[in-house]
Amino acid sequence: MNCLEKLQKMDVQRALFGMFFSFSNHLQTAGDTFYDEITCKQFFFLICLNLLEDCPPTLNELAQVMQSSHQNIKQMAKTLEAAGYVELRRDSSDRRKTRIYKTQKADDLQRKYRTQSEQFFGAFYAGISPEDLLTTFRVLNQLDDNLTAFKTEENDL
Repeated sequence: MNCLEKLQKMDVQRALFGMFFSFSNHLQTAGDTFYDEITCKQFFFLICLNLLEDCPPTLNELAQVMQSSHQNIKQMAKTLEAAGYVELRRDSSDRRKTRIYKTQKADDLQRKYRTQSEQFFGAFYAGISPEDLLTTFRVLNQLDDNLTAFKTEENDL
C-alpha cells in the first residue's frame, strides 16, 4: 500500500494535512528539474519580485509576500545576487534597509522559460476546471488566513 492509499484511509482533515507536505515535496522536486540555472524556490523568488516591481522591495517586504523568514530570503537573495539575477542595495533614505533589484539576467531567464512554463502549467492543471481552480485558490487562501490567525493567537498567549 502506497502513502496516498494510506492517507485515503485516514480522517480527511488529517489526510489533507499530510498531503500538503507530500505535495510540497513533490512540487519542489518537479520544479527543480524544470530549471537548469536555479531552483524552483529561487524562480518563485523572482516571480514575487516581479509582483513588487513598482518599488524594489526590502528583504522584509519580500519575506512577507513569500511567507518566509527574513533569513531565508536574505540567503536566497545573496545566492541570486552571486549568480547575477538580482542586486542588493542599501535604501537611499534608510540605510538600515536593503532593497532587492531585478537584473536584466533575471528578465532574460524568465523569457527563456516562458514557453516551457506555459506548457508546465497546462499539464499541471490539466483536467481541472476554472471553477475548481478558483475554489481551490479560495480554500487555500482561507487556510492561510486561519494559520495567520492561529499564529497571532499563539503570540498573544
